[in-house]
Formats: sequence, C-alpha cells, structure tokens
Amino acid sequence: MLDRIKLGLNYLLPKKWLTELAGWGASKRAGWLTKAVIDSFVWFYKVDMSEAQKADTATYRTFNDFFVRPLRDDVRPIDTDPNLLVLPADGAISQLGHIDGDNIFQAKGHHYTLEALLAGNYQMADQFRDGEFVTTYLAPRDYHRVHMPCNGILREMIYVPGDLFSVNPLTAQNVPNLFARNERVICYFDTEFGPMAQILVGATIVGSIETAWSGTVTPPRTGVIKRWTWPGADEDGSVVLLKGQEMGRFKLGS
Repeated sequence: MLDRIKLGLNYLLPKKWLTELAGWGASKRAGWLTKAVIDSFVWFYKVDMSEAQKADTATYRTFNDFFVRPLRDDVRPIDTDPNLLVLPADGAISQLGHIDGDNIFQAKGHHYTLEALLAGNYQMADQFRDGEFVTTYLAPRDYHRVHMPCNGILREMIYVPGDLFSVNPLTAQNVPNLFARNERVICYFDTEFGPMAQILVGATIVGSIETAWSGTVTPPRTGVIKRWTWPGADEDGSVVLLKGQEMGRFKLGS
C-alpha cells in the first residue's frame, strides 16, 4: 500500500515546482539553520562524513555545498590499468548488461529504446546497438559527483527536457520508460574503447545538472532539445578528460 501511495504521488505532485523550491532553499546561506538541516540529513540517511574532505558540517555554507561535497583523495582510488573501466558514480549498480539490438533493460517487465533515451538521435543510437550499458542509482546519502570511466574526448552534449520522476528502485520497476522520459543531459565521448555516452538523468528535487566544461546546464524554457558540439583532441577548444576525472555533478534544483 505504501509503495502505491509513493507511486501515486510521483504522478500527482507538481514535481518541477517542488524541485525549483528545493533548489532555492538549498542555495541559501542560512547559518545555524543550514547546519541543522545538514545534520538532520546526515543522521536520517546515515551519511558517512568521514569520507568527505570536510567532515565538519559547519563548514558548508549552503545545503548544495554539502550535497556535492568532495571526497578525500584516498577513499576511492582509481585503478590505473588502461584496459579496465572504472564505475563513474559512487552508487549502486541497478542494471547492467548487453543492449539487445535497440532495447535496454530497465526492470522486470520494462524496457526502453536507445532512440528514446538519446532523444531521437538515430545516428548516435546506431553506434550503441548491441553494445553494453550500466545504470547506476545514487541514493540520497551518496556522493553526487560523476567521473570518467576512461579517458575521453567530448564531442557532443545534448540537453533533453522531460519529466522529473523520482529515480529509485521503486519507480524503475513501475514507471515505463523512466530514464527516457526524465530530463537529462547526454554527454558523448570518443574513447580508446569506442564511442561512449554518459547520461545524467535528473529526478524530483535533484534536477540540477552541472558539467565540468560548462557549469550548470541551463535548459531553454521553451522545452526544446538543445545540442552543443566540440572539436577533436588536436583542435582548438577541445575537451579532453582523463580516467577518474570529474565530468559532472547533481544538485538540488532544476
């Protein structure tokens, strides 16, 4: 019954308005109140602050500063083997495996297509047919920065407008096409392993997406898809990121 109520609220609540409100509050410097909210969050979600560069919650000026807190350099060592990929996010792998032609497995009874996920970009989708995928779930307590699984040259970024359903095991199992209907930012790279797309999917409350090369990806209010492109590695203006380097992060707001 509780799960049905949670799912119903996902459809009924004004998700974008709530997300904008959360972002407004999370960006405010409110002194003791900010610290009290952070301390309550740490206690409720059992956040391990010993892994953070700044373990003292009083050092964070805003809630968003805390939410995107960097980790100590020694807590997540990067495997230097050039033949291995590293997990780009510090969360739980919810799904991984082979892309069956055009179909990606979401949860039991649910699939979505490459074309839908990539906002109808058929040329890009063709490069990933019968490829491999990993879906990583970041819980509220997790580190909310995203890193490179290997060296990569950024070639294209696509902002895709959409909904802001919660992204968790419950919604993945019950909301059709969840990752292809939520607001997201597609980052396309050339790598030594071939083409790679890292897709940052927004969610209720946590809908603000930043990248290392452009900061906050500000969506056009007209609700249209927006694309940016970059040159190759040897050209002026290229963006080259190394394995383990931060490429993006999630914040409260939209």
